[in-house]
Amino acid sequence: MKLTENAIAAIDNLESRLALAQALKFTETWIRSLITVNKENGPLTTASAMKVIRDLTGLDDSQILEESEVKEEAQN
Repeated sequence: MKLTENAIAAIDNLESRLALAQALKFTETWIRSLITVNKENGPLTTASAMKVIRDLTGLDDSQILEESEVKEEAQN
């Protein structure tokens, strides 16, 4: 799972980044990096981050998260 473009747009502001930084005990600069990278199953998809995102944006989980493609490793 990773954040949807809609969720990224909704949280990519100073107020939201500071709230996420406080909740996750990261710096605002690190939160900005996490938003930019939007890593699959990253810190912004944890329960703590999801609660903050829901509270800040009013979005529900289906609007915040999107499933990513599962990559199968080649079997040798």
